[in-house]
Amino acid sequence: MIARAIAGLAAAALLAAGARADDRPLGADAAAVRAHVAVLADDALKGRAAGTPEYEKAADYVIAQMAAAGLSPAGTNGDWRQPVTLVAARATGGEGSLLRGSRATRLVPGHDVALLPHWEMAERKTEGEVVFAGHGVIDPARGVDDYRGLDVKGRIVAILLGTPNGLEDDVAAHYGNRDVRAELAARNGAVGILFIEDAGREAFAATARAATGPRVRWAPPAGGGAAPIPQLAVLGEAGAAKLFAGSPIAWAKVRAAERARTALPTGALGRTARFRQLSEQARIASNNVVGRLAGSDPALAGEHVVLTAHLDHVGVGEPVAGDAIHNGAVDNAIGVGAMIEVARRFQREGRRPRRSLLFVALTAEEAGLLGSDYFANHPTVPREGLVANVNIDMPILTYAFQDIVAFGAGRSSIGPVLARVAKAQGIAVTADPQPEEAFFVRSDHYSFVRAGIPSVAIDTGPAGPGAAATAVFLERHYHQPSDEIGLPIDWDAADRFVMLHHALVAELADGPRPKWNAGDYFGTVYGRQ
Repeated sequence: MIARAIAGLAAAALLAAGARADDRPLGADAAAVRAHVAVLADDALKGRAAGTPEYEKAADYVIAQMAAAGLSPAGTNGDWRQPVTLVAARATGGEGSLLRGSRATRLVPGHDVALLPHWEMAERKTEGEVVFAGHGVIDPARGVDDYRGLDVKGRIVAILLGTPNGLEDDVAAHYGNRDVRAELAARNGAVGILFIEDAGREAFAATARAATGPRVRWAPPAGGGAAPIPQLAVLGEAGAAKLFAGSPIAWAKVRAAERARTALPTGALGRTARFRQLSEQARIASNNVVGRLAGSDPALAGEHVVLTAHLDHVGVGEPVAGDAIHNGAVDNAIGVGAMIEVARRFQREGRRPRRSLLFVALTAEEAGLLGSDYFANHPTVPREGLVANVNIDMPILTYAFQDIVAFGAGRSSIGPVLARVAKAQGIAVTADPQPEEAFFVRSDHYSFVRAGIPSVAIDTGPAGPGAAATAVFLERHYHQPSDEIGLPIDWDAADRFVMLHHALVAELADGPRPKWNAGDYFGTVYGRQ
């Protein structure tokens, strides 16, 4: 029944794909991309939210297209799908207190503290001495290690949520992720982590409301490793003052150093924190879709270049002008369609590259890059064989692009390869025009970066009409019901985008194994080469 419905959508899309708005016929390749978008962004799929039946119908379509493009299933147990179990956790209550000797000081929820949910347990108790570790940051390039000289093993770490001065934009954005700092605390032996809200923020009540959740992450597979350390709570100004009261470190001096962007005093606070987290969890089943093109070189076929695009979007929301379906044509049906057409180009060539290729349609990007994070941590091929990731996410193709922005390319040998491929196609590579937006950590390639794999995400650039077109899309259509196939998408530009990715993936699969640049932060911290 599902297959028949998808086939009907595809046939209708193909009939509609042959013309432009100005009635000139599209070329076959451009029409093919449009046909994919017409299916994946159709109202029948209700915005492809992860965990919904409509998302699985979209996955059925992608599987059929991967098979038609000559790929083999490379999911779990020889299937096309890789199951990903998502867990949505919500705080339902709990309590926190600070102990010095026999004296306990209660932390008042909503005023002093925002209690965070636990991912796995309905009730979780954590107790330990508290050590203040500044911002909880490690930056080998600058010689910064906030854990240097601190013994946090078996203790609770408290850190400031802001980032220190001097971090490059991508690294600062990286440390804006609470999970990253929790991982560092766990690596140093901590049993829990407390976050202290940035200086100058007055709306702690809003933070307290938001902290209850739900927050979503993936559940590890059976035998997939230990759960992360508990993220216990966010402390506001009043709670932080209670935490530091009577300690060897004066809270006023910490805030003064933070505002002056000077070195923070760190160390044990001489008191114990005790937390009881009450939470409820809901489990949501979804899937990545994985296809493989086997490499031609027996010595390199065990290595894989991974091309990714997220299949999910945000589903059905509040109506806007009577339309509640967030179709996600640009975000990211067009990325999935482009990925499929890259596979078709390899099929038409009749030549397999030396390394193998994986084509992965990812789930739950909109929930926090969860499908890619799961795949990067639990790939369906040996992890050491993942050599590079090229990610396609929301290319704004409403104009004839002249340049591209390549997030992450400058961190590895992928950068020069991409520059050469783009130049051959008459495309310039432009530096990120909006580093303050932290796009580097907001798309699925970032999950592969954190797994130690050189990665890049390519977006259309600001040259010519690009800046204006991007602004229009972000202001009027991003995560809105109007992101649908009726937008003025330039399908020839979409085909050109496919050609660029095909050429890049082919170069990476045939050339030297990509390497992190010497001294690069992410290569130093996460790289496995």
